[in-house]
Amino acid sequence: MADTGKRTKRGRKAPRKRNARRSPGLVERLLRGVFRFLFRIVWWFGFRVAVLLALVVGSTTAYYYLTLPPVAELLDGRERGSVTLSDRNDQVFAWRGEQYQTTRTETASPHLVNAVVATEDKRFFKHFGLDPRGIARAMVANFKAGRVVQGGSTLTQQVAKILFFGNTRSLERHIKQVPIVLAMELKYTKKDILSIYLNRAYLGAGAQGFEAASQRYFGKSAREVNPSEAAMLAGLLKAPSRYAPTRNIDAAQGRASVIVNLMQEQGHLTRIEAELARAQPAALSPAAQARAGGYFADWVMAAGPNFLTQSTTEDVVIETTFDPRLQRAAEQAIETIFAEKVSEGSKAQAAIVIMSPDGAVRAMVGGRKTAGPVAGQFNRATQALRQPGSAFKPIVYAAGLEAGMLPTDTFFDAPITLEITGSKSWSPQNYDRTFRGEITLTEALQSSINTVAVKVSERVGREKVRAMAEDLGITSPIAKGPALALGVSEMTLLELTGAYAGILNGGRRSKPYGLTSLKLKGDNTLLMGADREAPFRVMNETAVGYMVYMLNQVVEKGSGARAKLANRPAAGKTGTTQAARDAWFIGFTGDYVAGVWMGYDDNTPLKGVTGSGLPAEIWHAAMTRAHEGLPVKPLPMLVPRQILPTAERAAHAGGGDAVAETVMDSVLNSILGVGN
Repeated sequence: MADTGKRTKRGRKAPRKRNARRSPGLVERLLRGVFRFLFRIVWWFGFRVAVLLALVVGSTTAYYYLTLPPVAELLDGRERGSVTLSDRNDQVFAWRGEQYQTTRTETASPHLVNAVVATEDKRFFKHFGLDPRGIARAMVANFKAGRVVQGGSTLTQQVAKILFFGNTRSLERHIKQVPIVLAMELKYTKKDILSIYLNRAYLGAGAQGFEAASQRYFGKSAREVNPSEAAMLAGLLKAPSRYAPTRNIDAAQGRASVIVNLMQEQGHLTRIEAELARAQPAALSPAAQARAGGYFADWVMAAGPNFLTQSTTEDVVIETTFDPRLQRAAEQAIETIFAEKVSEGSKAQAAIVIMSPDGAVRAMVGGRKTAGPVAGQFNRATQALRQPGSAFKPIVYAAGLEAGMLPTDTFFDAPITLEITGSKSWSPQNYDRTFRGEITLTEALQSSINTVAVKVSERVGREKVRAMAEDLGITSPIAKGPALALGVSEMTLLELTGAYAGILNGGRRSKPYGLTSLKLKGDNTLLMGADREAPFRVMNETAVGYMVYMLNQVVEKGSGARAKLANRPAAGKTGTTQAARDAWFIGFTGDYVAGVWMGYDDNTPLKGVTGSGLPAEIWHAAMTRAHEGLPVKPLPMLVPRQILPTAERAAHAGGGDAVAETVMDSVLNSILGVGN
């Protein structure tokens, strides 16, 4: 055969070219076939599943798009209403329930909008409700940290969670919220979605939404907040309880500084604006900073119907008798005395109530903070039933004076034994275990003589003493035995202070009250007014004038000397119970009545404390502060004729004991107006 192969220049045959593609082997052909088969199956199912998912998501999205209500209906999602309490000067001092006030993205401070977006979702105005970049970024950050340190939810997703899923956290929830998020993005504008978030986010201290939080913490609208205030509010979103400025202002300011940095990084603040915000961090309003009146607010809330206070679904406004100036006076008095005269770490408690003569409660401290666990908001001024001891004796003497006794009447201070039916005989002892012989009622009260108090009670009748206590407003049960004269019946500080107020109020019952009006927010219709009884006379004018005089002598010359005020007349009575488990001082000036109690919650005896000691000093400290800037007002007392200087007795001779009424006639005639 002829050689058809090409030859080289040297005469050699050129090698044949091999095929570029080698024929696949059997195994390779088999693997390729399996792959093509699987790919076709996956493609077949995947395409159909994708179509099916698209149909499900699309139809579900359409369903939510059609059923989502108008934005206005989604702004307030509270299950409960709120209660706002204002003081006697119409200034808000306390909040209860879920506070809420509407705000919109368009009307809120731009700084607030920028702070929220910078903190929660910096691409909010760019994505379609789901942010793949944000999700990927969060996954990488969490993987590197080995734990969840960053979330990938957009603001729209957070709104969907608030509206439909509560606090549930699961993959299922994230999947279910996809069509809702898409529907919201289609139906609402970005500003609408952000408005829902601004109104539904919980921001601590009972504040629902940014407007309520701004009012709560700064006393201003969310329209007016500056960068530092906006940053502090936005910082609450991470942990409302931990960063609430009313709880920890330092933590709140630290968190706000982080938000300011984010706002600067994202171009919402200039360098100078950011530096100014960090240099001048947000501060609480005076009302929020004081956090005053907690015990008072709880007491007033209990005075209203439950459906309009504790369980209200409406927004309620309660006007009260609260006086923040007097509240500060009371709080500072307790803090000062305990800091200066009580051992550090002591768990001894104290309570104080200040009221006007008509019973309007102006200040209330139901307890002091101590190291270690405390009894929460247990109000020792209104809830603790304690024996008043000798602080009850003025009621005994009031019954005696009403029955015709005089401050100058004499009794014999000597041992006395009373036979009690069905029990052993009883022999009351004086505190110092001594007896003084013949003394007047005034001297017996100023020295707190037990035997004379018992004799007065027995002479006038125990039932009349009990009736006097009830008429003066004490509702707790009064003991029936002879020991009732020595204050063995348990009662609250508020009750007994109210009884003393009745004495100052011209012998007219003064029921303590704190609520003056209750209305729905935005509606002037009065739903409830002050729960006040028409004052009725308990003691005649002469008897009550004598009673005030005798109590004044306790402060001027007797056991209440430490309560004596400089250049201002005062009256009052000490009280110490058996084993010094309770120590009291209750007294008044022409302007205010104040009661102080001191003791331990577990009835541990006080060491070295009687009513004439620390309670009288707390009373003195509180009333000194309470009367700063007030003109001196005389006490409405009647000085017995026998006590008057000789010249005055001669000038008023012939009028009997009642001539004493001329001594303070002008004051007595003004009793009706005291405290109004």
